[in-house]
Amino acid sequence: AEYRLSLRADNADQRLTNLGFECGLVSEKRQYIFEKKMDAIDKAKTLLNSYLITPTQAKKAGISIKQDGIRRSAMELLSFKDVSFDKLGCMWPDLSKISQEVRDQLEKDAIYINYIDRQSAAVNAMRKDEKLIIPENFNYSDISGLSNELKQKLMHSRPTSIAQAGRIEGMTPAGLALILTSIRKFDVKRTA
Repeated sequence: AEYRLSLRADNADQRLTNLGFECGLVSEKRQYIFEKKMDAIDKAKTLLNSYLITPTQAKKAGISIKQDGIRRSAMELLSFKDVSFDKLGCMWPDLSKISQEVRDQLEKDAIYINYIDRQSAAVNAMRKDEKLIIPENFNYSDISGLSNELKQKLMHSRPTSIAQAGRIEGMTPAGLALILTSIRKFDVKRTA
């Protein structure tokens, strides 16, 4: 839950309906309605991704983006602050056929997608580092930025890996990042 950008109220049905159906908590009718909604979202997303525009074309349409020569999809444009479905509809009239419910969901998804991608990269990097062994003589009290409570818990439990440290109550991704940085500095000093 520390990586909560994807745990939003607006996408709760996307995260939980299938699980609820498997557990017998969601009716077949509700599952069918959900599947229709997801099908509409997927089709709309495919349509948005099929429409491409150059920075020059975007500028002519009143959309301010970096003039880097990179073509962007309508879905990517939705992630920009001043771009809405209405603005995109002026360039691609087919978009007016998309229901308001689907538009609202895709606008929210577009806003979060860049942040979620960064968060996923951070999660993957942390998973890669989980096997990192913490030296036996590592001093947690030297880590600045880590709460005294966490320092005490770490000194008491003496985790042997980042994975174990991550399971300590109250540990955060930021705390693990501080520990990782300190271990790397510790290793550099030790080998120098």
